[in-house]
This record gives sequence, structure tokens and C-alpha cells, in this order.
Amino acid sequence: MKCQAHLFRNFLGIQRRRFILWEYCCIQTPNLQAFFFSTRVTTACVSVSGLGERVPGVVEDVRECPKDAALVFRKWGCSENDINKVFSRQPSLRKANGSVLESKLNFLSELGVRSADLVKMINCRPRFLNCRLNRYFDARVEELRTLFGSTELFLKAIVRNPSLLMYDFEKTVKPVISLYEGMGINRSDLISMLLSRPALFSRTNMSEEKLEYIRRMGVSKESKMYKYVVTIMGVSRIETIREKVANLEKFGFSEDEVLQLFGRSPLLMTLSLDKVQRNMTFVLGTMKLPAKSVLVYPLLLYSSLEVLLKPRVLLARKIQRMGLSPRIDGPKMFRALRMSEQRFLKAYVMCHEENIKDELLDYYRTTKRIKRLAVASRKTCYANAVKMDEKIQ
Repeated sequence: MKCQAHLFRNFLGIQRRRFILWEYCCIQTPNLQAFFFSTRVTTACVSVSGLGERVPGVVEDVRECPKDAALVFRKWGCSENDINKVFSRQPSLRKANGSVLESKLNFLSELGVRSADLVKMINCRPRFLNCRLNRYFDARVEELRTLFGSTELFLKAIVRNPSLLMYDFEKTVKPVISLYEGMGINRSDLISMLLSRPALFSRTNMSEEKLEYIRRMGVSKESKMYKYVVTIMGVSRIETIREKVANLEKFGFSEDEVLQLFGRSPLLMTLSLDKVQRNMTFVLGTMKLPAKSVLVYPLLLYSSLEVLLKPRVLLARKIQRMGLSPRIDGPKMFRALRMSEQRFLKAYVMCHEENIKDELLDYYRTTKRIKRLAVASRKTCYANAVKMDEKIQ
């Protein structure tokens, strides 16, 4: 009997090998190369009684079931509002493997990332937590910390562009650094540009045509504007630059004048074609200024048409019609456009008697509430909008 019992126990002995695929993050796209893989081997024996009697010398493998993603975020320190923002930006995270999600959040905690930072990171890169973080993670972090020079700047950079934690440092980061340093931008200026333009590493592409444009802008390497000119040109598509040059040429500027304007005010290259067209139309049609005015006063293109430019110009016309003083005319107009809201109202509205002040304030607020026409409607209603502007004036 003892022999039979021994054979029966061996027969019922279970050799269990568990290959645990922690996560194959294929939640939305089957081709997403983002997963963790680990292998664990355990051996357990079950006694004849089958009552869970533990066999000496055998270690049981006890593993927690995958946690709910919301619970993981909550445990990590996210508020309900933060969790809702994360899930609304990337709904697939609701179904993420809790254990893997927790390990990724722990990685981020070690870097100093907090819940508010995480919301910004997901808003910027929704699929960030769907990607693999553990591959060469420590080496990449060390390289980035060396690049930025301080933990504070490093943290600020990865919050603005989480993809930095996944870039191939040798193939993506170092060549771009060498390119810009070779063009005369020092490391500290490059860091500041990287913080203001997070996609600098991934989008930089410098062609001969771009280099020619930079030369024609006439900006010296010692100029404070040089770093802006080079980096904006580097991340922009050459087709986009051509379109923006041609857009201003329609208003009578030569190509050299446009490029020199971009050299003096590089951020003009970031304005949309539509904004430039609308502001130029207002400058020429309503303000009755020559097109060349924007060469001297680029703020005419920078300023918001609905919030600043149009309300202040129309208020200046009303003050003139009412015969009030001080007036906003000539060079004073450009000075008024540079003022803060509080200073502008104090200088030209609050200085009048109560009834006049109330009338001017109501008019000013009314002009600010005039909403921009929808893109589809502008084409058909542009003539009507011009007539309305003339009546207001």
C-alpha cells in the first residue's frame, strides 16, 4: 500500500511552468511595439489529499492579480480630476495592466514626476504610458541629466516633451546637438530653445535652401535673435516657409524684405497664414496704414485682432468722434497697442467723467465681444462683415 501511495503521489505531482507576459500593449494598434516580457519558473506539488498540504522544500508562487488602472493612479497620488483628464485624453489606459502601469509610474516617481506633471505629459503625448520605458532607461536618464545640467531643467523638459525618455540618444539627440552647435548656438541657448520648442530633436531638418534663407535674413551669430531664427527654421517644413514668404509678398513686399522682417522678428514665422492675412487686411482697410508699416511695427501682425487690435483702434475712433482728449492717433496708436489692458483703460477711459467713462467702457467691451466668423462663413459673409465694421466706426 505504501508503495502504491508513493506512486500515486508522484503521478499527481504537478510541474508548473508559468511564462507570464506582463503586458503586450496593443490596446489600440496591433503594431505597437510597447511591451514588457518576463519569465518565471515555479514548481509545486499537490498532496494525495488534495487539501493544499504544503510539501517541504517547495516554494509557492503567489502573485497578485492585475490591478485596476484607476486604483493604480489613485494610489500613486492622482486626484479624481487628474484621473478623468488622463482617461479622457487616452481612454485605452482604462484597460491597461495595473501591474505594468504601476511599475511605469514608479519609474516616473524616481525622476520627481508628480500627478500634475503626469496630466501634462499625457495631454502632450497621449500614448506615452503605452510605450516601453525600461529599455536603456537608466542610461538615457543619465545622459539627459548631463545634457540639461540640473534636475530642475531635466524635469521641466520631460514634462514638456515626454518623448525625450524614449529617444535614441545616439541616433536622435546627439546629431541634432552637433548640428546646432556647429551653426554657432551654444549649449545654454540650445537648452532654452529646447524648452520652448519641445519637438526640436524629432523635427529638426536643415537643408541647403533653409541655410540660404538664414543667410539672407542677415542675422549675425552674436544677435539675440539668431538662436530663434535657426531653431524655428530647423523645425519648420521648407514648404511652410515658402508659403509664409509668398503670403506677405501678396501685400507688396519683396522676398528680401520679408526675409529681413523674419530675421528681426523670427516669431512671425510661427504665425498662421490666416492670421497674417486678416491682420494685414485690417491694417490696410480699417487703420488705413501703408503695408510697409509692419516692417517697422511687427506688433501689427503679432497682436490678436479680436482681443486687442480691433477694439483699441475702434475705441480710438470713437474718442476722436466725441472730441475727447487725450486722443489715440499717430505714433500714440502704436504706444497704446503695447500697453497692458489695465494701463490702457486708465490712460484713455478712466480719466473721463463718470457718464462718458461708462459709455466708452460699454463700447469697448462690445467690440471685444464681437466673435470671429467661422472659416466656412467668412468666405460668404466677408462683405457683410466689412459693412458692419463701417457702421461701428
